[in-house]
Amino acid sequence: MLTLKALALTPLALVALAGTVHGAQARTYQVTGPVTALTNDTITVQKGKDLWEIGRDGGTKVAGDLRVGEKVTVQYRIIATQIDVKPAGTKGTKSPSKKK
Repeated sequence: MLTLKALALTPLALVALAGTVHGAQARTYQVTGPVTALTNDTITVQKGKDLWEIGRDGGTKVAGDLRVGEKVTVQYRIIATQIDVKPAGTKGTKSPSKKK
């Protein structure tokens, strides 16, 4: 009977584990302010004295009539598009200098 319970719980454990591996997503941020510029690819929002230009695409959901001058709240994520790894330099060592 113990084996039957273990077999029944195994799929649940696998589903829970798979959810934690794929569940990690980038944190969501938001900015609120009036729209100062708008294109098919970007929206620019003024927050205080700063202008925030945020990219958008066909998958961006828009609720309401989006146009310049309207106050909006934009939900966004910061996601890396490319990562270049540079080799670590040796710290604390100097190249040998030639003495005359």
